[in-house]
Amino acid sequence: MTKKERALLAVQTLEEVYPQATCALQYEKPYELLIAVRLSAQCTDARVNQITPKLFAAYPTLESLAADIADLEDIVRPCGFFHMKAKSIKEMSAQLILNFGGVVPDNMEDLLSLSGVGRKTANLILGDVYGKPAIVADTHFIRITGRLGLTKSKDPVQVEKDLRPLIPPERSSDFCHRVVWFGRDTCRARKPQCKGCPMAAFCPSRSE
Repeated sequence: MTKKERALLAVQTLEEVYPQATCALQYEKPYELLIAVRLSAQCTDARVNQITPKLFAAYPTLESLAADIADLEDIVRPCGFFHMKAKSIKEMSAQLILNFGGVVPDNMEDLLSLSGVGRKTANLILGDVYGKPAIVADTHFIRITGRLGLTKSKDPVQVEKDLRPLIPPERSSDFCHRVVWFGRDTCRARKPQCKGCPMAAFCPSRSE
């Protein structure tokens, strides 16, 4: 079986297991997703989803987020690294206003120009907000594609490069979301649930 054949089986299997491909982070506006992803660094999505309603109620516009930081730090404190995250959110908001007229960019180059935005975040925005092909190489994605033998790298940029030729572009963004759910439910970092795993039949890393 080739890597591409195994990748297509993984795509098809997870589409059956998770027919609804959804982002775990909750948001209403595109820039809110940018901010939620920034807060999620070294923090659980569940914790971020507890914080963002209060954050966006207190700061309902980009202008308000760009103007203040003291109270912002207090609100995002439970997400960890709150000084750095608050600073990035303030700078990102100002950059969106000054450089992009308050609109979240729809291309990789401009997204990467924003404070605190790397390729993982940029790909998430491109896929979820703009419906473009995207490979979001987060920790779940790197672990599971590695176990499936689709990549040997643990570097997010290289994993993205390795997977792009293997995943149908129009299914790539949703596949990444499904991998996250699969990583939480079944293919965990510790003690993966190989028994009963829907991909056990073609996974080279399965344990008996």
